Amino acid sequence: MPVKTAVLGYGRSGSTLHAGPIEKLDDFQMTAVCDIDPRALEQANKRFQCNLYEDYQDMLVKEDLDLVVIVTRSHQHAPMAIDCMKAGKNVLVTKPWAVNVEEAREMIRTAAETGTQLLPWLPARWGCDLKRLRELVRSGIIGRVFQIRRSVFTFGIRHDWQTLKECGGGYLLNWGPHIVDQPIQLAGGRVKSVFAHMKQIINPGDVEDMFFGMLKTEEDITVVVEHNIAASGLPDWVVQGDRGTIFVRGKQVEVHKTTFPETFDPGEYRNPVTISVGKEELTGNPYGDQFEIYVHIARAVRGEEPYAISLDSALNLSVVLAAIRQSHETGETVRC
Repeated sequence: MPVKTAVLGYGRSGSTLHAGPIEKLDDFQMTAVCDIDPRALEQANKRFQCNLYEDYQDMLVKEDLDLVVIVTRSHQHAPMAIDCMKAGKNVLVTKPWAVNVEEAREMIRTAAETGTQLLPWLPARWGCDLKRLRELVRSGIIGRVFQIRRSVFTFGIRHDWQTLKECGGGYLLNWGPHIVDQPIQLAGGRVKSVFAHMKQIINPGDVEDMFFGMLKTEEDITVVVEHNIAASGLPDWVVQGDRGTIFVRGKQVEVHKTTFPETFDPGEYRNPVTISVGKEELTGNPYGDQFEIYVHIARAVRGEEPYAISLDSALNLSVVLAAIRQSHETGETVRC
């Protein structure tokens, strides 16, 4: 049976990233769309034969739903998810699933109390870059990894709610679930300390458009994460091992392996010899294939397989994002 689904928030992401797979996959049936903007509902009405709502509470009362996909403004995600779960509906919550740790914990408690499924949307965990980097690191080609850097550089100016603190805006909550989460997953384990800085540079509003963080994991791996303003920037990824380095620029991967001349003469410096192992082009999407993810979501909702993202790991990400903000505000290293 198809998963009876409602999209709550039919804006840019709701109408494309989410409604696209729901519309085209046989695993889903678009049952309802809810949005406060009549223009969005008009667009949904032209596309789907489903019920339309301006009030999501009304939708929760009237509709028999297997899944509600929440794609509203960031500050609304957790409260709406909690209401949906209390109404007996499973929820998929887009990033950021919560604007603080307390909201994340309240959602987890509500899911446990109601017996509903709470599915955090972190599509970058399906990214082609993360997948390939895991394969390369596990192969041992660059030896023991001791530092991972993940960077995104943009030069665009926004004029929407993402620039407003009251709406849960800011680049930490918008980009953090991608570029903070990915290197943590690659490093493995938990983050134990964070030192960070944030700044508002070119965007209007009252939130940051730049953040920089240095994270240290329990495995003693340093993770550097950055969203910054630049016309061109560093590689998207730099993964450093004691035998080489991996660089990712867009979809191009370069592996540089380093060897040393064998000498035991204390007076002779061991000059490294660096060999480029080669280049390759990634196939796929660095932020995940939406259709692949939605096929998995359908199976998870039907109880055919566990959801790939545990609530514990999503909560851990919320803790790290909160630590980045706290470190910026205090100027101190924050233990997680």
